[in-house]
Amino acid sequence: MYDPSQLRTFLAVAQTLSFTQAARRLGLRQSTVSQHVRRLEGTAGRQLFTRDTHSVELTEDGEAMLGFARRILEAHEQAAAFFGGTRLRGRLRFGASEDFVLTRLTEILEGFRHDHPEVDLELTVELSGTLHEQLADGRLDLVLAKRRPEDPRGELVWHDRMVWIGGERLRLDPDRPVPLIVYPPPGISRALALEALERQGRSWRVACTSGSLNGLIAAARAGLGVMAHTRGLIPPGLVRVPDRAGLPELGEVDFVLLHGRRHTASRGAADALASAILTSPDRLHRAP
Repeated sequence: MYDPSQLRTFLAVAQTLSFTQAARRLGLRQSTVSQHVRRLEGTAGRQLFTRDTHSVELTEDGEAMLGFARRILEAHEQAAAFFGGTRLRGRLRFGASEDFVLTRLTEILEGFRHDHPEVDLELTVELSGTLHEQLADGRLDLVLAKRRPEDPRGELVWHDRMVWIGGERLRLDPDRPVPLIVYPPPGISRALALEALERQGRSWRVACTSGSLNGLIAAARAGLGVMAHTRGLIPPGLVRVPDRAGLPELGEVDFVLLHGRRHTASRGAADALASAILTSPDRLHRAP
């Protein structure tokens, strides 16, 4: 009933909220992307997006279709692998940024291990900046991490905005330096926070440094300061700092998949895991 190519196009638009970016990701014309979405909406008999010249948003039916599309494509790929007689083997070195520690990425990895038991999956969890360095050095085959919006590298998974977060009872004194809770260099969120404060001319001090997301969360819950974090992944127990605090805008950030040097032994496995992630974006926004 539902065409897999139309479902893949729908997921790309839902993840990027842009027909232009979805077309670029899929290597299609924008008119083809629009046609796929119209045909899928016709098949479903529901409107999946509200769109105008400035924005694209999912409707309630579009939100529902996200889950169905992911499960249909997963089943489609499992059937294709089974009846195609292809069994992936080898070692896959996968790096995921600290941002995904509290999400359901583990379910995606568990499903991948179930579907490809002969692949030796080696997971590295690190700061996005560190993962970029390890990928460039040839120590990883596939990376899921943040990038700056102006960086053209990688396959876009989703686009997000950076916000300031802290404990519910935190109050900032406008006459004192902003207390920062940050990753060590080369953390991208750290760099964005410092750049934004420098542009505003706002003084700051480092109240806590940790390479662990759980360490940063503990410091923020204790009221030690504020941290820059993606809006779609705010940890439980923390809230956005209100605008009246006068903190500067942090800008936007992309989460992307990046492939390393394409060794034959790991290429198929990296492609399969990348496909599993791209068809399961909702799991990356939710806690287990």
